Amino acid sequence: MTMDDNRTAETPPTSAATPQPRVRLQIKQGTALGPGKAALLEALERTGSISAAGRELDMSYRRAWLLIHSVNQAYKQPLVEASKGGAGGGGAQLTPLGREVLSIYRRMERKALRAIQPDLDVLQKLLHD
Repeated sequence: MTMDDNRTAETPPTSAATPQPRVRLQIKQGTALGPGKAALLEALERTGSISAAGRELDMSYRRAWLLIHSVNQAYKQPLVEASKGGAGGGGAQLTPLGREVLSIYRRMERKALRAIQPDLDVLQKLLHD
């Protein structure tokens, strides 16, 4: 776990001076879930598009697509369903499993913060103003 103050939509807002845990889970060999993939899944849920989600996060379409592809391959069922473009345009959405995985990940982040909050408070008191 590393400290960072970059938070996404489902996590509580904090001041820039408040350290926050960044949970990165190595679920199994070659399969990880962390703040970047979680933020991408949230952006995709908001925008309905892999390319729009990538743009929102200053990420190339290719990078966003590769991350989505990796999470879809890692789980028993896809976390994201995409439809190809065309006259009506394409799109993407989280599957029910995608929403569940994202919710579990965010819950784990909140639990991690609660677990380390007393130590964070002590560390903050030791810093210069």
